[in-house]
Amino acid sequence: MLESIVLRPATDADYEFMRRLYESARAEEMTRFPFDEAQKKAFLDQQFAAQFEHYGIHYPTCERNIVERNGEPIGRFWIDEWRDQIRIVDIALMAECRGSGIGSMLLHQVLDRGDAAGKPVTIHVEAFNPALRLYQRLGFEQVDTNGVYYLMRRAPR
Repeated sequence: MLESIVLRPATDADYEFMRRLYESARAEEMTRFPFDEAQKKAFLDQQFAAQFEHYGIHYPTCERNIVERNGEPIGRFWIDEWRDQIRIVDIALMAECRGSGIGSMLLHQVLDRGDAAGKPVTIHVEAFNPALRLYQRLGFEQVDTNGVYYLMRRAPR
């Protein structure tokens, strides 16, 4: 139920959960690689560590939230508010929670925050990410790309 969804600040103790979440988010993609299970784990561990470090360097003021349902971690929602925009740094839910309305609820909360502050909300999205359609339905438009990621922006209303 959506009523039991809460955000709490991430702690160092959440690192292993976030690593598993990252693995869950890339599971379908990993089926295309000729890796055995040990190679997959090593690759994903390395990739997650690099992402985690990148976020720490490039988003030092980011709100690092763990999404919980009934007291159990099911995702993460990292947001950075700047003078001129609110950036969704990362939103990810465990596979069994996707498509349930939780992500939409969280996105509506940050869009409401952007509207109240008069700031656009932005997010980088991989071109093949299925959530791209959700962002478009919520009013995000592509404003830039680096060839891999689209920079999506939703103007305040």
